[in-house]
Amino acid sequence: MSISFEKIREDGLKKIDEAKDVDILQDIRRELTGKKSVISDMLKKLKDLSPEERKSFGKKTNDLKMLFFEKIEEKKNELINNSSSVSSDFDISLPGNLIKQGTLHPITQMQYDLNDAFRSLGFEIFKEDDISSEKFAFDNLNFPPDHPARATMDTYWIDGTENKRGTKRLCLRPHLTGASVRYLLKNGAPARFVYPGRVYRNEATDARHERAFFQYEALVVDKDISFSSGKLMIDTIMEKVFGRKVNTRMREGFFPFTEPGYEIDMECLVCNGKGCKVCNGNGWIEVMPGGVIHPNVLKSANLDPDVWSGFYTNIGLDRLVMMRYGVDDVRLFHSADLRFLKQFR
Repeated sequence: MSISFEKIREDGLKKIDEAKDVDILQDIRRELTGKKSVISDMLKKLKDLSPEERKSFGKKTNDLKMLFFEKIEEKKNELINNSSSVSSDFDISLPGNLIKQGTLHPITQMQYDLNDAFRSLGFEIFKEDDISSEKFAFDNLNFPPDHPARATMDTYWIDGTENKRGTKRLCLRPHLTGASVRYLLKNGAPARFVYPGRVYRNEATDARHERAFFQYEALVVDKDISFSSGKLMIDTIMEKVFGRKVNTRMREGFFPFTEPGYEIDMECLVCNGKGCKVCNGNGWIEVMPGGVIHPNVLKSANLDPDVWSGFYTNIGLDRLVMMRYGVDDVRLFHSADLRFLKQFR
């Protein structure tokens, strides 16, 4: 892939240096680092690269993005400090007109931050509908027919009949993992992708649980994937998101779609490991289950488990946001209470 990082760097820095005011600088920021920017276009190309090329290309792109952020902020401070004095006909005794600006919901902001972190590691972003089917939510993921998660006490069922294509009854997706088989059936392997979204479960709510909440799942499928590489990836992502090293631990756990499975806990940042109602008093909170992809799931995706392997990790997005901001009740995020949401402006 022929991309001149040096040319993009020089052109970007020249535009930043020539900006005459803050408004123009804001337009340049969107042009260089926004959703439709040159950086965003470069990150989209990662999926077309080989695993060896992705690491180098992703690092160069991320370093370039951080350089633009730094230089734009320096230029902004320079323009503000060097602005001309107030004109003589301006009445400084008049009350200010403060424009009330909105901001991203903290969960949305965390999702965008994770997207950037995973893109820098060569992952693709994948999305699917909130409505799934019994086939993709359970059958393809090695759930036995009598598994309790299929009961109405856990899953919101929509349709109890089979359609003409043989797809079993529909449901609001109880987890994101069904998207993994959808992606692999369409794109094959090797694969490296994430898929964020809302999930729905019929359960009692408390400070740590909601009926509708957000997950962020990641899956890598390749030849000879090691279990330890999954732990390394998790620690890397956590450090990128929180800006510092975060203590994590891995415990044995069971999930039908993994073999072996694990639970990943992080030290509770609400109480700094001392114990509170969020971590149930033990100083640790479960934020992401996962494990090595089960051979039966690979077979559902038409992949040979003797050739391919991989690992899942499913991040509890709401809980991660609770750790970032020290929020002690997950229900606040979905309350639409402006008194709470305005704190994140």
